[in-house]
Amino acid sequence: MIRKLISKFNRTFTEKVVSVRKDFHVPIKIWLEPDRQTGKLQMPLENLSISGETKDLSVTGIAFIVSSIRLKEHYLVGEGKTLNAELDLPGGKIRMQIVGQRHEQFGKHISTAKFLVGAKITKMSDQDREAYEDFLRYGKKRMKKSLALGIDES
Repeated sequence: MIRKLISKFNRTFTEKVVSVRKDFHVPIKIWLEPDRQTGKLQMPLENLSISGETKDLSVTGIAFIVSSIRLKEHYLVGEGKTLNAELDLPGGKIRMQIVGQRHEQFGKHISTAKFLVGAKITKMSDQDREAYEDFLRYGKKRMKKSLALGIDES
């Protein structure tokens, strides 16, 4: 009896400390806005972007798969670089700012190599946060119900 109580407490505590990851695969676009000033020179405004797919989502972070770990000379992970992300959810697009924390390469040949990137969510508008957390809670269930009723949520 005491073991069950302690086990339940540990599970509850762990869920509060570590965000639960949900296995959702949705399109994602990652881009960064490079510094426009390098000393006295003005750099032209150029948005660098890459598209991929999410592997899992949580309240505090995301994991996504992309074909490259760099956008030109800028790495997606490291140096505390803030990345802009746009998730294409069934209910609409969600924008957020993220910071890459880790990455892992998979695929044997360089031409088929992919990168799994784990990132922490650092900023999101209140409206996007609400829609994102709603998707995390009810994503697949709401999609199934609306498809069964013939409702198009897009």
